Parts: sequence; structure tokens; C-alpha cells
Amino acid sequence: MVQAYQQLMEVWPSISPYFNSPTNEEELDDLIELADYLMDQTQGEVNHPLIGLLDIVGTLISDYERTHIPEPKGTPVGCLKYFMREYGLKQKDLTEIGSPGVISEVMSGKRELNKRQIKALSARFGCNPAVFI
Repeated sequence: MVQAYQQLMEVWPSISPYFNSPTNEEELDDLIELADYLMDQTQGEVNHPLIGLLDIVGTLISDYERTHIPEPKGTPVGCLKYFMREYGLKQKDLTEIGSPGVISEVMSGKRELNKRQIKALSARFGCNPAVFI
């Protein structure tokens, strides 16, 4: 085990920049690029040798996003409109809400989102379901 530690110490100066918590968007983008590469390499194999590295990189990204990128606040429809702008979506793209008529009623405030719709939207946008309540 000591030999493994010594090998790590030898390569650490060249790889350590990839394992610092990001302090700005550019560093975050670099980590996201690394995570994408690692996901391509691991192909979802839980026993892949690089999966632990992917977990570390994912934690660094998550920590940055949690502290620097606030979830939108406001009305459920206001939050949905925010996400639609961010993702370049139109009402017709929100099929998880329901039919075009239902989507229109939700967007106009005539109908509230139900539990199923909230769950689907929070999964789609990777946010806390409370955003849509």
C-alpha cells in the first residue's frame, strides 16, 4: 500500500488541479467536461476502475452548484417559465404535464400542477420538487 501512496504522490502535482473545488464558471465547465469524459469511459459500469473518480468529480460539481447556482424562487408557473427559458423549451415540449389544453391551463394559472406533474418536472429539470409547489 505504501508503494501505491508513493505513486500517487508522484503524479499528484500534475493531476491535482482537477480536484480542487471550482471557484468560477470556467473551472466548473472544466470539471463538467472531465465528468462527461469519465461517463463515456465508464459506460455506467458500477465496477469500472474510474467510477470512484467520477463520484469525486460529481461531488465537486454538485457542491459548487448547490452553493453558487440558486434554484429559482417564485410561483410554480414562474419557475416553470424560468426553466423553459433556460432550456429553450416551448409549451408543446412539456408533454409530461399533459395535453396541450392542460399545459395551457397550467401556464395561464387556471390549473395547478398535480403531484405527478411536479414529480416529472423536478426529474426533468433536476431540481427540488418544492420549486413547483
